[in-house]
Amino acid sequence: MNERSANEPVIDLGVISAVVFDTDGVVTDTARGHAAAWKHVFDAFLRGRSAPFDIRDDYLRHVDGRPRLDGIRTFLAARGITLPEGAPDDEPGAPTVHGLGLAKDQIFMAQVDKYGVAAFPSTVALLHELRRRGARTAAVSASLHGRRLVTAAGVTHLFDLLVDGNDAALMNLPGKPDPALFLEAVRRLDLPAARAAVVESALPGVEAGRKGGFGLVIAVTRDGGGAAELHVHGAEIVLPDLGELAVRGRVLPVRR
Repeated sequence: MNERSANEPVIDLGVISAVVFDTDGVVTDTARGHAAAWKHVFDAFLRGRSAPFDIRDDYLRHVDGRPRLDGIRTFLAARGITLPEGAPDDEPGAPTVHGLGLAKDQIFMAQVDKYGVAAFPSTVALLHELRRRGARTAAVSASLHGRRLVTAAGVTHLFDLLVDGNDAALMNLPGKPDPALFLEAVRRLDLPAARAAVVESALPGVEAGRKGGFGLVIAVTRDGGGAAELHVHGAEIVLPDLGELAVRGRVLPVRR
């Protein structure tokens, strides 16, 4: 990945020492599977109550990037619907927050088991280049299955660490747009947020990067839509693919 001219999108490793990647839609090609599973669950629930779930707008605005239960609450609130919370042992599909979440999880993981998980080649190439130049890398996912998805995609070795929904639950960390997950990643890397970049595809994640004081917030919008809104929420660079992002310089070893 060659260095490019000053007017092209660049990660400058003289300023940035680590890059924290969101998982779905950035590292793994799983966002479409998540959206399809949500549509199946929400449309069944909404029948006779409200208009169907919009697989693009509703997903991006209310669900994408949030912990599963938060996404359910946020989307239903936008439709003026409130559900009882229920419990983790609810029947999948039960008319509770937990019941809908369990149904979505069941459908999505069945897709993963059947079709596997692919990593985006341009992201893999970027990860290799960052590590070759001495940058640290971390993966972050709000999903309880984050570690399993990264492992299934065969890219675990490209990250120094991973923080996922299990860590969030154990540490009682709030979900995005709160920056807690990203900040936990840089804490484990022993770096200040200002020395790290965040790469995201969801509005709540971009907002979390801005709120967390990260040195650079990069957004990926693979269909080319929503760039203006991503900029408004805090993205300094918005790209349709990470293959358009260059890396400049090298991270110097820390002398101790």
